[in-house]
Amino acid sequence: MKILNVDQIRALDEATIRHEPIAPINLMERAALAFVDWFVDRFPDTTSTKIFCGLGNNGGDGMAIARLLLERNYPIEVNVVRYAPRESDDCMHNHRRLKLVTENIRYIEFSRDIPAIRHNEVIIDAILGTGLSRPTEGIVKEVIGAINRAPATVVAVDIASGLYTDQANAPTDVIIEPDYTVTFQLPKLAFVLPKNGRYVGEWHTVDIRLYKRYIDLAPTPYYYTQPQEARLLLRKRERYSNKGTFGHALLLVGSHGKMGAAVLSARACLRSGVGLLTVQVPRCGYGIIQTSVPEAMCLPDGHQNVLTGSSEIEGPPPSEYSSIGIGPGIGKAPETLAMLKTLLPTLKKPIVVDADALNLLSENRELLSKLPKNSILTPHPKEFERLTKKWDDDYQKLELLREFVKTYNVVVVLKGAYSAIATPEGDIHFNSTGNPGLSTGGTGDVLTGILTALLAQGYDPVEAAVLGVFAHGLAGDRVAEERGPIGMIASDVIDALRWT
Repeated sequence: MKILNVDQIRALDEATIRHEPIAPINLMERAALAFVDWFVDRFPDTTSTKIFCGLGNNGGDGMAIARLLLERNYPIEVNVVRYAPRESDDCMHNHRRLKLVTENIRYIEFSRDIPAIRHNEVIIDAILGTGLSRPTEGIVKEVIGAINRAPATVVAVDIASGLYTDQANAPTDVIIEPDYTVTFQLPKLAFVLPKNGRYVGEWHTVDIRLYKRYIDLAPTPYYYTQPQEARLLLRKRERYSNKGTFGHALLLVGSHGKMGAAVLSARACLRSGVGLLTVQVPRCGYGIIQTSVPEAMCLPDGHQNVLTGSSEIEGPPPSEYSSIGIGPGIGKAPETLAMLKTLLPTLKKPIVVDADALNLLSENRELLSKLPKNSILTPHPKEFERLTKKWDDDYQKLELLREFVKTYNVVVVLKGAYSAIATPEGDIHFNSTGNPGLSTGGTGDVLTGILTALLAQGYDPVEAAVLGVFAHGLAGDRVAEERGPIGMIASDVIDALRWT
């Protein structure tokens, strides 16, 4: 699913009107009907609904929504916020149609006109839409403040009033804080950025049948991964496969006191379909791996407590493995840094880099250019900041992300809600699965194991990243549904992995 900018959204509407063809007012009616269908399903028994409409096309949507809800016998009060001398043509048309079915329309010009909002009411916000380019002010700002202070459930039409679609708001901007946003056809970039969470709530897209060919051809670096798209990446296993078919992975993980990370990444790797797995750990972890992960082969390092890359047991050189994952629990000992400096120039296949391996790269930046092409890096925001620099807002962060992957020819999974998977071409795929329960120690180690397994099976690095992050988040969602998000632990996520 593509994420388009404001100009493209406007052009998409125009292309639909021109090619279907359909009158603009009828397209607005279609959008309003899609919203109402969602609303009736979500709020079948609401006893009081207040709709706040502006004077532009978003307000026109709101007036059409009010009329359609009245036709379904919903108790509706319409409030028109008069912040400008005139309405848009389509808003004016829907305003006239609304007056034919109700006299319960209030007009808000001054503070005294703002109605009281009760705790059991549902508020529909249709004041300002996607075309906003300046902060809210005057009576609009006052109305938004009143809605935000009210103990009611708030639903935004297309986008919360006051929220910019694809640029950063100032910290002082006054913006609707909805519980839900119901947006038309495609998500907006603003919906998947951390600082906008309170201005989006739980968001849903409704299909209003906009011109598909325009969407298919529209250029954009931003995508939102849907379940059906992620599942298409999963390869079917042939009946006559064997363990050699699915690769031999090497995990370089663990140090004294951090062997749990090694166990988690190894178990996740095995649960993600790798044919063979070797885990190299410091000698202190040999017994732990052999007993905790008996399906894996263990290669004890020459050092008792940290990884150095040497081993008393003969094994294939790292370059001969199908894939390598490095970082969980390894620490930043000088011997481990020396291993990294020796290892990276010998590798030709993409690797997975996480945790302290990322921190070693950020402290020794010359090593970034030694990474094999298309390697997958999995930083959380603070680790990514160490690799780049501090950003002013989420949009600048995305530009830093695109610049980084192009410069070093790597894939980056920037972890968090809607984890952003950036490709060497500068595209960014936002993930649709996951929940706050994944914010617990060890879940990143699990992801490293998953991605290493997928690379070993021959998945393209971008496909591996998109599929692996989706599966990781989906497993977390399964756990949250069963246990709730608060008590989730990383081992639960491994047990909940399903590759079907």
